[in-house]
Amino acid sequence: MFRCLISGSLLAVLVLWPAAARAEVLAHIDLSEQRLHLHVDGAERESWPVSTGLRHGWTPTGTFQPYLLDRHHRSTLFRGAPMPYSVFFTGDYAIHGTDQTGRLGRPASHGCVRLHPRHAAVLFNLILKEGKDNTVIEITD
Repeated sequence: MFRCLISGSLLAVLVLWPAAARAEVLAHIDLSEQRLHLHVDGAERESWPVSTGLRHGWTPTGTFQPYLLDRHHRSTLFRGAPMPYSVFFTGDYAIHGTDQTGRLGRPASHGCVRLHPRHAAVLFNLILKEGKDNTVIEITD
């Protein structure tokens, strides 16, 4: 015989309370194009120029998840250089804003993925809203 262990009012709350909907976020960085293609729930939402590693192999390729978000990060490796809206995805590598916007669209970094600060803010806030666990960063040659 089945016994209900949940009271009627609690059951009603559980049934009527909608599950929080989360979007799937994909930041695809194409090193040959020097572009970040931002997809939300499978549809491309944005495409922005980036600057990645000056030399082949300086920007890691593969599939990653962000592990740290830092709105006001400063580099500990490069004399405190500003890295606004940093999304760290492996080791010391991050997607972040840059003040060198004139170099976007071609390799210019030591391995990080640089974005216009306005675009970095959009990506950062989207990941903050949707969650690191719902975000994939894919970097291809």
